[in-house]
Amino acid sequence: MGSHDTPRTGVTGRPVRWGVLATGGMAAAFAEALELLPDAELVAVGSRSEASARRFAERYGVSRAYGTWAELAADPDVDVVHVATPHTAHHAAARLCLEAGKHVLCEKPFTLDAAEAADLVRLARGRGLFLMEAMWTHCLPIVRRIAALVRDGAIGDVRCVQADLGFVAPADPTHRLRDPAAGGGALLDVGVYPVSLAHLLLGPPEHVAAWARLGPEGVDETTGVVLGHAGGAVATLTCSIVADTPGTVSVTGATGRIDLPDGLFSATDFTLHRRGAEPEVFRSPATLAPGYHHEAAEVVRCLRAGETESPLVPLDGTLAVMATLDTIRERIGVRYPGEAAPGAA
Repeated sequence: MGSHDTPRTGVTGRPVRWGVLATGGMAAAFAEALELLPDAELVAVGSRSEASARRFAERYGVSRAYGTWAELAADPDVDVVHVATPHTAHHAAARLCLEAGKHVLCEKPFTLDAAEAADLVRLARGRGLFLMEAMWTHCLPIVRRIAALVRDGAIGDVRCVQADLGFVAPADPTHRLRDPAAGGGALLDVGVYPVSLAHLLLGPPEHVAAWARLGPEGVDETTGVVLGHAGGAVATLTCSIVADTPGTVSVTGATGRIDLPDGLFSATDFTLHRRGAEPEVFRSPATLAPGYHHEAAEVVRCLRAGETESPLVPLDGTLAVMATLDTIRERIGVRYPGEAAPGAA
Protein backbone atom coordinates (compact mmCIF):
# COMPACT_ATOMS: atom_id res chain seq x y z
CA MET A 1 0.00 0.00 0.00
CA GLY A 2 1.46 3.37 -1.00
CA SER A 3 1.36 6.53 1.04
CA HIS A 4 -1.34 7.87 -1.28
CA ASP A 5 -3.70 5.50 0.52
CA THR A 6 -3.25 7.23 3.88
CA PRO A 7 -3.23 11.00 3.26
CA ARG A 8 -2.63 13.23 6.25
CA THR A 9 -4.40 16.51 6.90
CA GLY A 10 -3.58 19.07 4.23
CA VAL A 11 -2.41 22.63 4.69
CA THR A 12 -5.45 24.87 4.31
CA GLY A 13 -6.57 28.42 4.91
CA ARG A 14 -3.18 30.11 4.45
CA PRO A 15 -0.11 30.08 2.19
CA VAL A 16 2.17 27.05 2.45
CA ARG A 17 5.16 28.18 4.51
CA TRP A 18 8.58 27.18 3.20
CA GLY A 19 12.01 26.97 4.72
CA VAL A 20 15.10 26.64 2.56
CA LEU A 21 18.10 24.73 3.87
CA ALA A 22 21.35 26.13 2.37
CA THR A 23 22.16 29.49 0.83
CA GLY A 24 23.92 28.68 -2.46
CA GLY A 25 22.84 29.12 -6.05
CA MET A 26 20.15 26.45 -5.97
CA ALA A 27 18.59 27.93 -2.84
CA ALA A 28 18.62 31.38 -4.44
CA ALA A 29 16.97 30.12 -7.63
CA PHE A 30 14.27 28.37 -5.62
CA ALA A 31 13.62 31.45 -3.50
CA GLU A 32 13.07 33.43 -6.69
CA ALA A 33 10.73 30.71 -7.99
CA LEU A 34 8.61 30.87 -4.82
CA GLU A 35 8.03 34.57 -5.48
CA LEU A 36 5.96 33.52 -8.51
CA LEU A 37 3.51 31.53 -6.37
CA PRO A 38 0.81 33.47 -4.52
CA ASP A 39 0.00 30.37 -2.49
CA ALA A 40 3.50 29.96 -1.02
CA GLU A 41 5.66 31.97 1.33
CA LEU A 42 9.35 31.65 2.17
CA VAL A 43 9.52 32.26 5.93
CA ALA A 44 12.88 30.86 7.04
CA VAL A 45 16.38 29.97 5.88
CA GLY A 46 18.91 27.72 7.57
CA SER A 47 22.64 27.40 7.03
CA ARG A 48 25.72 26.16 8.84
CA SER A 49 26.75 29.82 8.92
CA GLU A 50 24.57 32.39 10.65
CA ALA A 51 26.17 35.18 8.62
CA SER A 52 25.35 33.41 5.36
CA ALA A 53 21.78 32.80 6.51
CA ARG A 54 21.36 36.46 7.41
CA ARG A 55 22.69 37.66 4.05
CA PHE A 56 20.30 35.31 2.26
CA ALA A 57 17.38 36.43 4.42
CA GLU A 58 18.09 40.10 3.73
CA ARG A 59 18.37 39.47 0.00
CA TYR A 60 15.02 37.67 -0.24
CA GLY A 61 13.05 39.35 2.53
CA VAL A 62 12.96 36.23 4.71
CA SER A 63 11.93 36.92 8.30
CA ARG A 64 13.99 34.21 10.05
CA ALA A 65 17.62 33.26 9.57
CA TYR A 66 19.15 30.30 11.41
CA GLY A 67 22.81 29.40 11.81
CA THR A 68 22.09 25.67 12.13
CA TRP A 69 20.00 23.18 10.19
CA ALA A 70 18.43 21.94 13.41
CA GLU A 71 16.98 25.37 14.25
CA LEU A 72 15.32 25.55 10.85
CA ALA A 73 13.93 22.02 11.21
CA ALA A 74 12.51 22.92 14.63
CA ASP A 75 10.71 26.08 13.50
CA PRO A 76 7.00 25.39 14.17
CA ASP A 77 5.92 27.84 11.47
CA VAL A 78 7.68 25.98 8.64
CA ASP A 79 5.50 23.47 6.77
CA VAL A 80 7.98 22.18 4.21
CA VAL A 81 11.74 22.45 3.73
CA HIS A 82 13.57 22.70 0.43
CA VAL A 83 16.92 20.91 0.87
CA ALA A 84 19.33 22.76 -1.43
CA THR A 85 22.69 21.61 -0.12
CA PRO A 86 25.34 19.90 -2.26
CA HIS A 87 24.16 16.34 -2.81
CA THR A 88 26.60 14.75 -0.36
CA ALA A 89 24.53 16.39 2.41
CA HIS A 90 21.07 15.58 1.03
CA HIS A 91 20.56 12.48 3.15
CA ALA A 92 21.62 14.05 6.44
CA ALA A 93 19.72 17.28 5.85
CA ALA A 94 16.51 15.65 4.64
CA ARG A 95 16.60 13.10 7.46
CA LEU A 96 17.00 15.83 10.06
CA CYS A 97 13.96 17.65 8.68
CA LEU A 98 11.81 14.51 8.45
CA GLU A 99 12.71 13.55 12.02
CA ALA A 100 11.55 17.01 13.08
CA GLY A 101 8.18 16.40 11.39
CA LYS A 102 8.74 18.57 8.34
CA HIS A 103 7.68 17.80 4.79
CA VAL A 104 10.66 17.81 2.42
CA LEU A 105 11.48 18.67 -1.17
CA CYS A 106 15.05 17.40 -1.69
CA GLU A 107 17.24 18.48 -4.58
CA LYS A 108 18.48 16.09 -7.21
CA PRO A 109 20.22 13.74 -7.19
CA PHE A 110 18.02 12.67 -4.31
CA THR A 111 20.94 11.12 -2.41
CA LEU A 112 24.38 9.69 -3.20
CA ASP A 113 23.08 6.14 -3.53
CA ALA A 114 20.02 3.94 -3.38
CA ALA A 115 20.58 2.89 0.24
CA GLU A 116 20.40 6.49 1.44
CA ALA A 117 17.33 7.09 -0.70
CA ALA A 118 15.55 4.03 0.69
CA ASP A 119 16.25 5.22 4.24
CA LEU A 120 14.59 8.59 3.60
CA VAL A 121 11.59 6.99 1.91
CA ARG A 122 11.06 4.57 4.80
CA LEU A 123 11.23 7.42 7.28
CA ALA A 124 8.82 9.68 5.39
CA ARG A 125 6.30 6.92 4.75
CA GLY A 126 6.52 5.72 8.32
CA ARG A 127 5.72 9.19 9.63
CA GLY A 128 3.14 10.11 7.02
CA LEU A 129 5.22 13.04 5.74
CA PHE A 130 5.45 14.42 2.23
CA LEU A 131 8.75 13.75 0.46
CA MET A 132 9.73 14.45 -3.13
CA GLU A 133 12.88 14.64 -5.22
CA ALA A 134 13.22 18.03 -6.89
CA MET A 135 13.17 16.57 -10.40
CA TRP A 136 11.67 19.80 -11.71
CA THR A 137 11.72 18.72 -15.35
CA HIS A 138 9.05 16.09 -14.63
CA CYS A 139 6.76 18.94 -13.54
CA LEU A 140 7.20 21.05 -16.68
CA PRO A 141 4.02 21.29 -18.80
CA ILE A 142 5.94 20.28 -21.92
CA VAL A 143 7.31 17.08 -20.32
CA ARG A 144 3.93 16.22 -18.83
CA ARG A 145 2.38 16.57 -22.29
CA ILE A 146 5.00 14.30 -23.85
CA ALA A 147 4.53 11.67 -21.14
CA ALA A 148 0.76 11.79 -21.67
CA LEU A 149 1.13 11.35 -25.44
CA VAL A 150 3.41 8.37 -24.90
CA ARG A 151 0.99 6.81 -22.40
CA ASP A 152 -1.90 7.35 -24.81
CA GLY A 153 -0.06 5.55 -27.61
CA ALA A 154 0.44 8.56 -29.87
CA ILE A 155 3.67 7.08 -31.27
CA GLY A 156 2.93 3.42 -30.56
CA ASP A 157 5.13 1.28 -28.34
CA VAL A 158 8.31 3.18 -27.53
CA ARG A 159 11.38 1.67 -29.17
CA CYS A 160 14.13 4.22 -28.48
CA VAL A 161 14.79 7.14 -26.16
CA GLN A 162 17.80 9.34 -26.89
CA ALA A 163 18.82 12.13 -24.52
CA ASP A 164 21.96 13.98 -23.55
CA LEU A 165 23.06 16.77 -21.28
CA GLY A 166 26.53 18.25 -21.02
CA PHE A 167 28.42 21.44 -20.33
CA VAL A 168 31.99 22.54 -19.69
CA ALA A 169 32.68 22.77 -15.96
CA PRO A 170 35.71 24.47 -14.38
CA ALA A 171 38.85 22.38 -14.71
CA ASP A 172 39.88 23.26 -11.16
CA PRO A 173 40.50 19.95 -9.32
CA THR A 174 39.11 21.48 -6.12
CA HIS A 175 35.75 22.31 -7.75
CA ARG A 176 32.85 20.25 -6.38
CA LEU A 177 32.27 18.63 -9.78
CA ARG A 178 35.82 17.29 -9.69
CA ASP A 179 35.80 16.22 -6.07
CA PRO A 180 34.87 12.59 -5.22
CA ALA A 181 34.17 13.63 -1.62
CA ALA A 182 31.50 16.01 -2.98
CA GLY A 183 29.91 13.31 -5.16
CA GLY A 184 31.47 14.93 -8.22
CA GLY A 185 31.27 13.89 -11.84
CA ALA A 186 28.83 14.19 -14.70
CA LEU A 187 26.51 11.34 -13.80
CA LEU A 188 24.97 12.57 -10.55
CA ASP A 189 25.03 16.26 -11.47
CA VAL A 190 23.56 16.20 -14.99
CA GLY A 191 23.24 12.55 -15.99
CA VAL A 192 20.40 12.15 -13.52
CA TYR A 193 18.19 14.13 -15.92
CA PRO A 194 18.38 11.85 -18.98
CA VAL A 195 18.31 8.77 -16.74
CA SER A 196 15.17 10.06 -15.00
CA LEU A 197 13.54 10.87 -18.34
CA ALA A 198 14.18 7.33 -19.58
CA HIS A 199 12.61 5.97 -16.39
CA LEU A 200 9.63 8.29 -16.80
CA LEU A 201 8.91 7.03 -20.31
CA LEU A 202 10.06 3.40 -20.09
CA GLY A 203 10.20 2.44 -16.42
CA PRO A 204 13.20 0.74 -14.78
CA PRO A 205 15.60 -1.04 -17.15
CA GLU A 206 16.35 -4.74 -17.20
CA HIS A 207 19.91 -4.26 -18.50
CA VAL A 208 22.45 -1.49 -17.93
CA ALA A 209 25.63 -0.90 -19.92
CA ALA A 210 27.90 2.12 -19.45
CA TRP A 211 31.34 3.50 -20.23
CA ALA A 212 33.00 6.66 -18.97
CA ARG A 213 36.10 8.75 -19.30
CA LEU A 214 37.32 9.33 -15.75
CA GLY A 215 39.29 12.39 -14.80
CA PRO A 216 42.46 12.30 -12.70
CA GLU A 217 40.38 12.87 -9.58
CA GLY A 218 38.42 9.65 -10.20
CA VAL A 219 35.08 11.16 -11.20
CA ASP A 220 33.40 10.72 -14.57
CA GLU A 221 33.95 13.52 -17.11
CA THR A 222 31.81 12.01 -19.86
CA THR A 223 29.56 8.97 -19.53
CA GLY A 224 27.59 7.01 -22.09
CA VAL A 225 24.74 4.74 -20.98
CA VAL A 226 22.61 2.16 -22.76
CA LEU A 227 19.51 0.93 -20.93
CA GLY A 228 17.64 -2.15 -22.14
CA HIS A 229 13.96 -2.40 -21.23
CA ALA A 230 11.31 -5.08 -21.26
CA GLY A 231 9.75 -5.37 -24.69
CA GLY A 232 12.93 -4.37 -26.48
CA ALA A 233 13.04 -0.61 -25.89
CA VAL A 234 16.49 0.94 -25.68
CA ALA A 235 17.58 4.24 -24.11
CA THR A 236 20.89 5.77 -25.19
CA LEU A 237 21.99 8.54 -22.83
CA THR A 238 25.03 10.80 -22.55
CA CYS A 239 26.24 13.25 -19.93
CA SER A 240 29.37 15.34 -19.66
CA ILE A 241 31.16 18.05 -17.69
CA VAL A 242 33.77 18.61 -20.43
CA ALA A 243 31.54 19.05 -23.49
CA ASP A 244 28.68 21.35 -24.46
CA THR A 245 26.36 18.73 -25.87
CA PRO A 246 23.26 19.76 -27.84
CA GLY A 247 20.94 18.61 -25.05
CA THR A 248 18.38 17.20 -27.46
CA VAL A 249 15.75 14.57 -26.73
CA SER A 250 14.10 12.15 -29.13
CA VAL A 251 11.49 9.52 -28.31
CA THR A 252 10.78 7.03 -31.10
CA GLY A 253 7.88 4.61 -31.15
CA ALA A 254 6.56 2.00 -33.54
CA THR A 255 4.39 4.53 -35.37
CA GLY A 256 6.00 7.90 -34.74
CA ARG A 257 8.56 10.09 -33.02
CA ILE A 258 8.68 13.04 -30.63
CA ASP A 259 11.59 15.48 -30.94
CA LEU A 260 12.65 18.18 -28.48
CA PRO A 261 15.18 20.15 -30.51
CA ASP A 262 16.13 22.41 -27.61
CA GLY A 263 16.27 19.74 -24.92
CA LEU A 264 14.63 19.50 -21.53
CA PHE A 265 16.00 22.66 -19.98
CA SER A 266 14.98 25.25 -22.53
CA ALA A 267 12.38 23.62 -24.75
CA THR A 268 9.33 25.70 -25.56
CA ASP A 269 7.94 23.29 -28.15
CA PHE A 270 8.27 19.78 -29.49
CA THR A 271 7.35 18.10 -32.74
CA LEU A 272 5.21 15.00 -33.09
CA HIS A 273 5.94 12.96 -36.20
CA ARG A 274 3.40 10.29 -37.05
CA ARG A 275 3.58 7.91 -39.96
CA GLY A 276 1.43 9.14 -42.84
CA ALA A 277 0.69 12.51 -41.24
CA GLU A 278 2.17 15.99 -41.33
CA PRO A 279 4.40 16.89 -38.34
CA GLU A 280 2.55 18.57 -35.47
CA VAL A 281 4.24 21.22 -33.36
CA PHE A 282 3.13 21.42 -29.72
CA ARG A 283 3.97 24.61 -27.86
CA SER A 284 4.22 24.78 -24.11
CA PRO A 285 2.64 27.56 -22.07
CA ALA A 286 5.16 30.31 -21.43
CA THR A 287 7.56 29.21 -18.70
CA LEU A 288 10.06 31.41 -16.94
CA ALA A 289 13.41 29.64 -17.05
CA PRO A 290 14.40 27.43 -15.42
CA GLY A 291 10.88 26.54 -14.28
CA TYR A 292 11.43 25.57 -10.65
CA HIS A 293 8.09 27.17 -9.79
CA HIS A 294 6.34 24.23 -11.43
CA GLU A 295 7.79 21.76 -8.92
CA ALA A 296 7.06 24.16 -6.05
CA ALA A 297 3.47 24.46 -7.25
CA GLU A 298 3.19 20.66 -7.32
CA VAL A 299 4.41 20.43 -3.72
CA VAL A 300 1.88 23.07 -2.67
CA ARG A 301 -0.88 21.17 -4.49
CA CYS A 302 0.07 17.94 -2.73
CA LEU A 303 0.15 19.56 0.69
CA ARG A 304 -3.22 21.19 0.07
CA ALA A 305 -4.66 17.80 -0.88
CA GLY A 306 -3.02 15.93 1.99
CA GLU A 307 -0.95 13.78 -0.39
CA THR A 308 2.38 12.51 0.90
CA GLU A 309 3.79 11.68 -2.54
CA SER A 310 3.54 13.42 -5.89
CA PRO A 311 2.23 11.41 -8.84
CA LEU A 312 4.56 13.45 -11.05
CA VAL A 313 7.72 12.46 -9.12
CA PRO A 314 6.70 9.35 -7.15
CA LEU A 315 9.10 7.99 -4.56
CA ASP A 316 9.17 4.53 -6.11
CA GLY A 317 10.37 6.18 -9.32
CA THR A 318 13.09 8.04 -7.45
CA LEU A 319 14.22 4.81 -5.78
CA ALA A 320 14.39 3.09 -9.17
CA VAL A 321 16.45 5.93 -10.65
CA MET A 322 18.88 5.81 -7.74
CA ALA A 323 19.30 2.05 -8.21
CA THR A 324 20.08 2.61 -11.90
CA LEU A 325 22.60 5.34 -11.05
CA ASP A 326 24.27 2.95 -8.59
CA THR A 327 24.53 0.31 -11.30
CA ILE A 328 25.97 2.80 -13.80
CA ARG A 329 28.61 3.88 -11.27
CA GLU A 330 29.48 0.24 -10.70
CA ARG A 331 29.92 -0.23 -14.45
CA ILE A 332 32.16 2.82 -14.87
CA GLY A 333 34.16 2.35 -11.68
CA VAL A 334 33.25 5.51 -9.80
CA ARG A 335 33.29 5.22 -6.03
CA TYR A 336 32.94 7.88 -3.39
CA PRO A 337 34.90 7.98 -0.12
CA GLY A 338 33.54 5.51 2.41
CA GLU A 339 31.68 3.36 -0.10
CA ALA A 340 32.37 -0.35 -0.09
CA ALA A 341 31.11 -0.67 -3.66
CA PRO A 342 28.67 1.24 -5.83
CA GLY A 343 25.41 -0.64 -6.13
CA ALA A 344 25.74 -2.30 -2.74
CA ALA A 345 22.46 -1.50 -1.00
